Amino acid sequence: MSQTTKRALEASLKNLLLKKPLTKITINDIAEDCEINRMTFYYHFKDIYDLVEWSCIEDARKALEGKKTYDTWQQGFLQIFEAVLENKPFIMNVYHSVSREQVEIYLYKLTYDLLIGVVDEKSQGKSIREEDKKFIADFYKYAFVGLMLDWIRSDMKDNPKTIIDRLALLIQGNITTAIKDFASDSI
Repeated sequence: MSQTTKRALEASLKNLLLKKPLTKITINDIAEDCEINRMTFYYHFKDIYDLVEWSCIEDARKALEGKKTYDTWQQGFLQIFEAVLENKPFIMNVYHSVSREQVEIYLYKLTYDLLIGVVDEKSQGKSIREEDKKFIADFYKYAFVGLMLDWIRSDMKDNPKTIIDRLALLIQGNITTAIKDFASDSI
């Protein structure tokens, strides 16, 4: 029942964001739209920003399910773009209402989780330090988040598939090469 209520609160928030900016939405607004009392909201979330963060994490989790391997990373990134595009009013409102740093932190965590899975997979059987794996994942994380933020800033006009295809040209094989190079350095 808890997840059902959380999803209903998320739906109410997204519905309200179609009508007004995040900074103008109150917990009372969400509770009324969801037909619950304020205390029920507080049972699940500490404030509206907690609900926003939970919503972003849930959308990302769904987008990335089963897409954290070397063979599926492109599909995972494309699904992140598609999830953002599908929730454009929500994302644009959040992007313009909270600090850019909060959006970046969220995107960094999301993409790092995907990339470290890929790096771990490609590192199997190789002698590579954890700090080097983290460095590789961080490098690609910053590139992806930069592309995503530019895309959001430009009102999501470019086709996400085109962006991912271009990114794939840069990345394909480079993660494996980096792991091989770092593994030989750590011996």
